[in-house]
Amino acid sequence: MNSPKTALGVRFHEVGGPDVLHVEMVEVPAPAPHEVRLHVKAVGINRMDTVIRLGLFPIPPVFPAHLGFEAAGVIEAVGSAVTTVKVGDKVNVFPAFLPNDYGTYGELIVLPAYALQPFPEALSFEQAAAVWATYLVAYGMLVDSAQLKASQAVIINAASSSAGLAAIQLTNSLGGISIALTTSPAKRAALLAAGAQHVIVTSEENIAEKVHTLTTGKGADVILDAVGGAQFEHLVAAAAERAQVFAYGMLGVDAGAYPTFPVVMKMLTIWGYNMMDLLLDPAKSAAAIAFIQQGLQSGALKPVVGRTFPLAAVADAHRFMEANGHVGKVVLSLQ
Repeated sequence: MNSPKTALGVRFHEVGGPDVLHVEMVEVPAPAPHEVRLHVKAVGINRMDTVIRLGLFPIPPVFPAHLGFEAAGVIEAVGSAVTTVKVGDKVNVFPAFLPNDYGTYGELIVLPAYALQPFPEALSFEQAAAVWATYLVAYGMLVDSAQLKASQAVIINAASSSAGLAAIQLTNSLGGISIALTTSPAKRAALLAAGAQHVIVTSEENIAEKVHTLTTGKGADVILDAVGGAQFEHLVAAAAERAQVFAYGMLGVDAGAYPTFPVVMKMLTIWGYNMMDLLLDPAKSAAAIAFIQQGLQSGALKPVVGRTFPLAAVADAHRFMEANGHVGKVVLSLQ
């Protein structure tokens, strides 16, 4: 019979910087009828985790608050109504729940059974914990919304992030032209090794001039912008006529001007994008899951883990991610 257990978990009791995160011994309840209890092997860290930690998410945290939307592990217990998985199954976590309802930062966690996906056997636990948030965002922009076609050029800003690397892989798998942007010359080789067909170092090169050279004067058909701020007008200058621009992040700290004239004259479509567009639509979610699973099985998609930290160093993991020096996903490894 299932019963509560105690295990190490991450909690925060106030909003703020990484130092508000504490590893504590917490009681993990027995799973309700529709839930499972998961023995966690790895946790994927996302930008949204820092937004919640800072108190900037639209839903305020309920203290003591937990974090996390992604993980991979082995099912330790199942609720009485669960039929889709069983004890001993390896699974990874699909981010389909609200932050105050569930979290993944801990040795033992309870989750709704509908948030579990079969474990991609070709991947490690760390890679499996890095799948869904990044590939869902990239799929939603490139496949579901932009309907990217072969030979179309895609600018991928902040390309060394896990979402950026996922977008490079998806662009390549669809026959598109991946153009990765980075501010760091040191990341050029890593991005080329990760599959980017072209890399523009924005601290050294003019974005629009380089993109127009690469596209024989046409410009980029799709632009994925995780930065915003002052760089936005340079992305618009690099856009082709009737291009689609997706704003899905806010890494830029400087205010940027809105380039009205080129937006109007090029007849650009500018989207604000987040995963909710997929998560709230069962048909879209199912299509995304099938596409991503097929890509993982074929090897066209393969999560890139940039660095791992132990659970005890969760605050350091958040500091490392917020410093923006990594290439790939930051992961907590509990093995």
